[in-house]
Amino acid sequence: MRVLIRGAGDIATGIALRLHRAGFQIVMTDIEKPTAIRRTVCFSQAIVCGKTTVEDVQAILAGSAADATAIWAAKAIPVLIDPNADSIKVLRPDAVVDAILAKRNLGTTIYDAPIVIGIGPGFTAGEDCHAVVETMRGHTLGRAIYNGAALENTAIPGLIGGYAGERVLRAPADGVFHQLLEIGTQVKAGDVAATVNGEPMICTIDGVLRGILADGVQVHKGMKSGDVDPRCKAEYCYTASDKALSVGGGVLEAILCLQNQRKGN
Repeated sequence: MRVLIRGAGDIATGIALRLHRAGFQIVMTDIEKPTAIRRTVCFSQAIVCGKTTVEDVQAILAGSAADATAIWAAKAIPVLIDPNADSIKVLRPDAVVDAILAKRNLGTTIYDAPIVIGIGPGFTAGEDCHAVVETMRGHTLGRAIYNGAALENTAIPGLIGGYAGERVLRAPADGVFHQLLEIGTQVKAGDVAATVNGEPMICTIDGVLRGILADGVQVHKGMKSGDVDPRCKAEYCYTASDKALSVGGGVLEAILCLQNQRKGN
């Protein structure tokens, strides 16, 4: 079964890992200059580096949809620069998963594939997709919704290690992002992780720098640009998160459930 995932950030990568390991044929699409924070666990890095590995799975940049076949033969995941998902028309996937996480629908329709799944807020099952998977941390995280929508975006990050919004590092100004610290670095409150036009992006809690934008990215003031994990486990920087895998499990359920319903019809 062929599944096209729109987006290749950390949540999309968790979804891809679940489905790839379950035997699905995966292809991912993203923008030309990805802005993922947790770059060590994002298949979008294949666009930057040509190829990347997350846990035990490799992703390779595909020059075109036609190149996907050879990459699948190598047991890897092809990643396409295709922000509008035009490759849907060429690859004709059995399922499309919109994991862009824009908090709104950027163009996915229920007619894109026999099975269409939206991730998080911005989608309504039965209208623009067949199922929605919840992304908000808590009791319903990873739940597949077949009628209705996910919980509304609160703009407040979920709790990790007792911290929510304090974990997130935001660009202090408009301009070009200058990265100073690497992912996996142990940090203290007050440390400067990056600068924008000379203004510091300061860590507000102790922990491990779990994610940070790459040097040279154009940012705007207030843009999410880093993430400090207060659990202080550097190894967490290099494996998919509990949230990403939970959402991936919800997608796996939804695909199989909807596929069985189609067979029943």
